[in-house]
Amino acid sequence: MNMQLIQLLALAGIAVYLILKLRGVLGTREGHEAPRSTSVSPEAKRQKFEVIDGGSDPDIADWAEEDSDVGRALSAMKAAEPSFSVTEFLQGSKGAYEMILMAFENADLLSVKTFLSDEVYDAFSAVVKDRETKGLTIEAEFIGVLETGLMSATFDPADNRGEVDVRFVCKLTSIVKDKKGKIVEGSETEEKRQRDVWTFARSMGASDPNWKLVATGE
Repeated sequence: MNMQLIQLLALAGIAVYLILKLRGVLGTREGHEAPRSTSVSPEAKRQKFEVIDGGSDPDIADWAEEDSDVGRALSAMKAAEPSFSVTEFLQGSKGAYEMILMAFENADLLSVKTFLSDEVYDAFSAVVKDRETKGLTIEAEFIGVLETGLMSATFDPADNRGEVDVRFVCKLTSIVKDKKGKIVEGSETEEKRQRDVWTFARSMGASDPNWKLVATGE
């Protein structure tokens, strides 16, 4: 056996030895195994995620400038009711908007009366009665909320009353029929956009978790 072949065999043996050693130290991975997490002590975790008193509140900062009138009103609401979440409120307001809007369109206001102030309920009822007097009916289908925006907010510390103005942009189909069932307005197939600004109010910290619709606009 010549010297060159001996050297090659020796190098191959060293390479196999190194590979086995590396596998023993690093381990192996198969398929799409997730990367291994690095162990961090509980003390280090607490230091990394510690919230400094008086720091920014992301729940407010995501929707308004914290040093603005709106931001200060939202902060006061959260002080009066620590469990209050602006983000969760706005998510819930979309469901309330659809529910109340469709109850109005379908002349079924009693189903949502608990979510309406007396003034709004009376105003909606007057419109529904006027339609009935004229023999008009509405057939509407709610497609979805396209946009939701927090427009304004106020807080009265005298009675812990918070008010929030929310802007909605939704898409729906709507037709108005006369007594004979003839379409006098709208289209069964054409989708339309509707824009509303609704004001919701509630006494923060009260046992009743429901917000009431107290005003509507565009």
